[in-house]
Amino acid sequence: MTAPVSVKLLDPRAKLPAYGSSDAAGADLYALTDGPVTIAPGQTVLIHTGIALAIPQGYAGLVCARSGLATKEGLAPANKVGVIDADYRGELMVSLYNQSTVNRIVEHGDRIAQLVITPYLTAQFAPVDELDDTQRGAGGFGSTGVN
Repeated sequence: MTAPVSVKLLDPRAKLPAYGSSDAAGADLYALTDGPVTIAPGQTVLIHTGIALAIPQGYAGLVCARSGLATKEGLAPANKVGVIDADYRGELMVSLYNQSTVNRIVEHGDRIAQLVITPYLTAQFAPVDELDDTQRGAGGFGSTGVN
């Protein structure tokens, strides 16, 4: 399923998000830098993308790690998954955290994260005295098994 998402290029060097394959759920986001950006171990740096989006109402943009970048280089979004609301029109930026033990360098045009556009539900929270019973109940933090 495809849907149009308006993208404003805020800088002529900015790149549109792009899917790496026909069945990819996430579109790559690209760094917009004036030169190499060094991210020290344990450091978080805000990386520009140079784009703004008009996400359709009823949808959200999820900024997720690129698995190869996170696994091989130790660079992933600091907030793990960033949420872009449909009414946000500012620049999309990625807060990259270096979880490795060595300096990592981000260059202009590097793929730094992936964007997943997904529908969401707006909950109507209702207070109750009791919740319905389930097999799991209140068990959490590994209560359903080790593996």
